Amino acid sequence: MDPAVLRRYSGRLRPWFNKEFRFERLGDLNGLHVLDVGCGDGSNSILLASRGARVTGIDISSRSIELATERARLAGVQDRVTFHCSPLELADFPENTFDVIWGDGILHHLIPELEGVLAQLERWAKPGARVIFSEPLSLSPALRRLRSHIPIHEGATPDERPLESAELNLILQRLPGTQMRHFSLLSWFNRFVMKGTTYERASTARRLATELLHAADYALLSLPGLKNLGGMVVLSSSISKQAKPAGASVPEPVRRAEAG
Repeated sequence: MDPAVLRRYSGRLRPWFNKEFRFERLGDLNGLHVLDVGCGDGSNSILLASRGARVTGIDISSRSIELATERARLAGVQDRVTFHCSPLELADFPENTFDVIWGDGILHHLIPELEGVLAQLERWAKPGARVIFSEPLSLSPALRRLRSHIPIHEGATPDERPLESAELNLILQRLPGTQMRHFSLLSWFNRFVMKGTTYERASTARRLATELLHAADYALLSLPGLKNLGGMVVLSSSISKQAKPAGASVPEPVRRAEAG
């Protein structure tokens, strides 16, 4: 992992950037056990471990697990990170194991199994465990129609799609009290600003441009009338371990989003 990335996430966090917002929400991770769901190449696991967490990463790809293990060794956090290669639904972690459940762009790959996956994660989490997901989201029918005419971005699986109101409602029913923070409207253009480089290695002008795009999003998507235009959402909650009544009502803001 680029040392500049490690420095970025160990310093002052800027909440207008999606991932830095999530780390700010988590706060002090020292001594906490984090489950990194769909850990991929281990980037997030390494960042979480570098902030003091003990991390268990799980991913279905054996090649990704090999890469993540080697990257953790090179980053010097191998003593705080353990990786497992398994489909999520077949993993066998003990109940009440994790203080934090972290997922970065994973739930929208699991839409047919979403309810079962959430139930599994609840079993593994300790009472009061913090849960934080970042997922692509589409609550605007107009933007969905526009997206249908845009080729799927490189690296996407053919059947994946952003979460929509039905999946969001399910998540909010399983995790009452979930808070949502929307991202990615103008910052969609960041792919052109940073083309061929990364934020850490970009020129000062490019970094300033992407800062302005993300800061503008952070302000615009704070407005009730605009937030549903965001293409990403951060969902943060805690596990209550309390039985949920059948037919639990859906929060009013989601009904309005679904109607729109």
